[in-house]
Amino acid sequence: MDEFEYTLDNEQQFWDELDDIVGTKCSSHGLIDNALRSYLHFVSKFKDEYIQSDYDVARCIQKLLRSEIFELNKEYVRIQLIHCLLQEDEPATLHFLTGFLLFDGRQNEATFEKMVQEGCFQRLIELIKQGRREDPRLHRLLLEVLYESSRMQRLDAEDLGHVDDEFVTCLFQIIEELSDDVDDPYHYPVIRVLLVLNEQYMVAATSSPVEGQLPSSPLTNRVIKLLGIHGHPYKTFGENIILLLNRETETSLQLLILKLLYLLFTTSATHEYFYFNDLRVLLDVIIRNLLDLPDELISLRHTYLRVLYPLLAHSQLNEEPYYKRDEIIKVLRSLRKSGTAHWEPADETTIRLVDRVAKVPWLRDDDIQEGEVARKILGISLSPSQTGSSISVVDVAAVSEKPGVQTPSRNDEPAHDTNGHVKDAPPLNLTPSEIGKSEHRTEHTTRRGRRYPPPPVPMSRLTKLSNLENGKKLPPKAPPRRRTKLKTVSASELIAAESQVSHHS
Repeated sequence: MDEFEYTLDNEQQFWDELDDIVGTKCSSHGLIDNALRSYLHFVSKFKDEYIQSDYDVARCIQKLLRSEIFELNKEYVRIQLIHCLLQEDEPATLHFLTGFLLFDGRQNEATFEKMVQEGCFQRLIELIKQGRREDPRLHRLLLEVLYESSRMQRLDAEDLGHVDDEFVTCLFQIIEELSDDVDDPYHYPVIRVLLVLNEQYMVAATSSPVEGQLPSSPLTNRVIKLLGIHGHPYKTFGENIILLLNRETETSLQLLILKLLYLLFTTSATHEYFYFNDLRVLLDVIIRNLLDLPDELISLRHTYLRVLYPLLAHSQLNEEPYYKRDEIIKVLRSLRKSGTAHWEPADETTIRLVDRVAKVPWLRDDDIQEGEVARKILGISLSPSQTGSSISVVDVAAVSEKPGVQTPSRNDEPAHDTNGHVKDAPPLNLTPSEIGKSEHRTEHTTRRGRRYPPPPVPMSRLTKLSNLENGKKLPPKAPPRRRTKLKTVSASELIAAESQVSHHS
């Protein structure tokens, strides 16, 4: 079919002509192909002139998604556009192809599954490697599609084999650069791709070979490998995943972050990847979430506990001064309780994981023997066989949650301090300017100087505020202690001073 040469005078003519193209009646596959070619040619030709924003791109894509062409021939249109993605090199056309598959895949998971089956994973890796400088909006869409299609299903060894050190290094370098997008200062799509790649490596490493096939050589987890070899230049990535864990409400994304943290704290080369101050913030977040998670999310709580043990045992938190030792012990006691008005009885796995955390040497007194940890700290008695733990990377890799499910809170309205922040945890809506107000970073900062907020309000002040809210009368505040010594005055000197005052009066 010969391509028409369109001449338009204004934007309204563009949208009217686009409606005519997607409204074409198609009774055969040949006519559908012609309509799709006309659509892609038209929107690509006028992309720079009449499609100025992401909203305009989405509007063009929605017109095709809601058209009769697609509604009556969904599978055929999808496979044709997937094949176009595999062959197309024009950035403008790729923008609309990628956007359509992303929008459609979020409504229909089978689209992403079909993309991987047709070999789109390798193609997306190639396109992301190419000029991201030329079209940042296209680059972001490609990252979104790679993430969404990879988290929906397990990738095979051949697909993961296309991920090389150059590709992962490029992603880390993007995060370290100053963002050009003011609405996305933390390069969220890039971080999510790294997280989902790490999970794919974990699943591949812990899966049994398919019956009838020879076991293949283990794949190298290139995310952990590069952080272990070149971790220092990529500190911003570490700061950002802690920030995202603090903010994230989607359960599946929390699990992706926790799986990466687990590997970082159980791999000797990355034990000290994070700055000490970032570790303190991470511990605050874990403590808050362990206490806040409802009982129905027991697998997520187990994952937090599995990360907590290597965090306390292998990172810089294993050095004096021990951060929040008493608070950690209180959390362990709460999780181990056999049932209260707010807690269901602890399950066997929780008891085992809590006991494992309690064995961290700096959480117990020096005179306690290992078999007495549970009795001394948690007030329970376990036999030596019961104090063991079968924790492994398999347990962490196996836990999963459907994307989009939000993590509920145990408390509808958690306690807040005077600034509106959750007590004993960093706020959920930190901004770069707020992060920069931290007072206790002990290591040198990264290029952006991103820091975290000061410690929470002291408990004495929170108790006072709580009493005021409940209408309780508080006793008068004691006067401050004097900083200077009072001079000893004799009785005769005191009488002389009083007479002098009277004389002047």
